[in-house]
Amino acid sequence: MSSVTDVDVGAYLAARGGLVDDALEAALPAADRPPQILHQAMRYCVLGGGKRLRPVLVLASAEACGGTPQAVLPVACAVELIHAYSLIHDDLPAMDDSDTRHGRPTCHIAFGEAIAILTGDALHALAFHLITQSSSGCGAERTLVAAREIAGAIGTEGMVGGQVLDLLGEGRTFPAPSPGLPVGSIAEFVPQIHVRKTAALIRASVRAGAMLSGGEPATLEALSAYGEQVGLAYQIIDDVLDVVGDERALGKHAGSDAAKATYPAAFGVAGSREIAARLTDEAVAALGPLGDRGALLRDLAHLLLVRER
Repeated sequence: MSSVTDVDVGAYLAARGGLVDDALEAALPAADRPPQILHQAMRYCVLGGGKRLRPVLVLASAEACGGTPQAVLPVACAVELIHAYSLIHDDLPAMDDSDTRHGRPTCHIAFGEAIAILTGDALHALAFHLITQSSSGCGAERTLVAAREIAGAIGTEGMVGGQVLDLLGEGRTFPAPSPGLPVGSIAEFVPQIHVRKTAALIRASVRAGAMLSGGEPATLEALSAYGEQVGLAYQIIDDVLDVVGDERALGKHAGSDAAKATYPAAFGVAGSREIAARLTDEAVAALGPLGDRGALLRDLAHLLLVRER
């Protein structure tokens, strides 16, 4: 395969996304394997669409550190399974109560609430099973460090904690934002949600690829800053698209986050876009120590900023 410095980002995303799709297809249990309904639901939710951003970031950061896509592919698939499980649970009636995802009925609509909960649980378990498979190509010590990184990113300090804050902020009345950003203002509360709910796993995806590939401490520090800033910018654009996006492109109902504490609610659409652009600039600047090895990650950050879905 070509290196990260000699292909454009669109070609890279297509190639690595296809690699991830093939690996996910192979990793998931066959649809006719008992219990069939559970395995059908797992495949329905994972193989039914998605940007594959998190697994591609695992691959790209690994390659930026001299690793190979094949060596870190199990972990790349694992973070996608974790992301898929989180979406299944987020869509449940007790959470966001969403009925469409990727232009299709959500898991609980297609298979029922109980199976949806168990599907998320099964994907979570399979993700960590896959992570252990990286030990053959990357070594047991590096795999353990990456596993610890991912686990921390999805627990109470990361994705799950962020989802709790998201629920607590729904329908809440905040003081009006002010230049001083008083404690409890929506402008202060929203970033706290998304640092955990979205940016933590994106940051961990970037770091895990580098960890598995022997990234030096200075490189890991640069990629950490990149991952967190890109993760926040990604969520901000997601919030903006929920307000102004095309439902056909989004694959879900626009305006579904209207009752939530979001960036547009705190800063307006134009202000949110400005924040996302600033964060993207900071993410790109953080990659300075990588030199040419960071070229694709820089291009990817810019692409995510102007996406329409």
